[in-house]
Amino acid sequence: MPTDDPRGWLCEAQAGDLARLTQSLTPAERDALPYAFCAFQAHAGQIPPPGDWRVWLVMAGRGFGKTRAGAEWVRSVAEGDPDARIALVAASLGEARMVMVEGESGILACCPPDLRPAYEPSLRRLTFPNGAQAMLYSAGEQESLRGPQHSHAWCDEIAKWTNAHGRAGQAWDNLQLGLRLGQDQRVMATTTPRAVPLLRRLLSGEEAEDVAVTRGSTFDNGHLPRAFTRRMRCEYGSSLLGRQELEGHLLEEIEGALWSRALLEQCREAELSAPAPSTFRRIVIGVDPPASAQGDACGIVVCALGEDGVARVLADRSIARPSPEAWARRVADSASEFSVDRVIAEANQGGEMVRSVLKAADIALPVKLVHASRGKSARAEPVAALYETGRVRHIGQFPLLEDELCGMLAAGGYEGPGRSPDRADALVWALTELMLGVRRVPRVVGF
Repeated sequence: MPTDDPRGWLCEAQAGDLARLTQSLTPAERDALPYAFCAFQAHAGQIPPPGDWRVWLVMAGRGFGKTRAGAEWVRSVAEGDPDARIALVAASLGEARMVMVEGESGILACCPPDLRPAYEPSLRRLTFPNGAQAMLYSAGEQESLRGPQHSHAWCDEIAKWTNAHGRAGQAWDNLQLGLRLGQDQRVMATTTPRAVPLLRRLLSGEEAEDVAVTRGSTFDNGHLPRAFTRRMRCEYGSSLLGRQELEGHLLEEIEGALWSRALLEQCREAELSAPAPSTFRRIVIGVDPPASAQGDACGIVVCALGEDGVARVLADRSIARPSPEAWARRVADSASEFSVDRVIAEANQGGEMVRSVLKAADIALPVKLVHASRGKSARAEPVAALYETGRVRHIGQFPLLEDELCGMLAAGGYEGPGRSPDRADALVWALTELMLGVRRVPRVVGF
């Protein structure tokens, strides 16, 4: 049996070969075999790169095995250095605990029982049998990283860290300033790519020369169920969402677009930090109906105006190639779910037919029909300006909607996915109603 590449041998081994290998091992070796990750289970993208890198950035699609790679790297650092002090940083403490530590591919699951660290949730601390320690941090609490010292760090899903008020960059900087223990400080960062400032900084900023980048896709992981990978290829394979979330591509900005991905990231707000729905002044649904059942999607976007004067995008309930009954029912269900007070629907493609379809779906709410007298880009420009001034927030992520926004050009035209920006149009109608409607100001007209 060749010994220089055991992973290659295992890929070609027959059942009998594996049985003989197992029988030749001692009981202790058999117990340790499931934990021999780098030797037998890892694919090439999960192996630390050679060289004198300071940051190892694993930027790959979902299911690539990023979490397992990060957990195994932390394990190897801890087992090799009893003085190691490792920072485990996620978008929130809950994610650090549930994914990095307790998850199916987390640190506790990757360590054999005799080498498993003691986990103290109340102290946010892991202590390995040899004395090495790992501490949990939230990137959303960037000041918690100011002061503590570390020798290594694993930062998970850095493109998901909140960018409000530059928190992601501040968390990263505070972590770097505290990496001053030991002789060889290193950071592993794992993420699905998104065009956020921190990720662009690591790829093309002054730090880039010290960054080793591993790229990969969902389909590099041979352990995933074939039914899952087949379904992902069929549903998302050629879409922008698939390129980002499956293939691990960092989607570039379109020159001249009204919205950029970086701008949208700055406008993102975590659901937990958003105002309670009861505090919203108004909630509306923007609807961009399809011209026919065989046409494009029906854009259905829910937006709200808060007491702070900021509009928030709550949901994208758009539906592809629906019948009139299907999209009207989707609008009705969304109206009930979010307790909206008005439906704003474009009437260019059907006039009063739109009102009739919504009425047939038992929409008891006021329906305001709007007519497009200007081009899509002209209507969208003032809405894009609201984003620029920080007056719109996205509660969570809306990848299909955001792809369309980033494809709308200031000079006119559309270069996004699909033939028409139906979701983006619905958002524009909703936000125009909430933020740009005509306000009547009392004035004296005579005595």
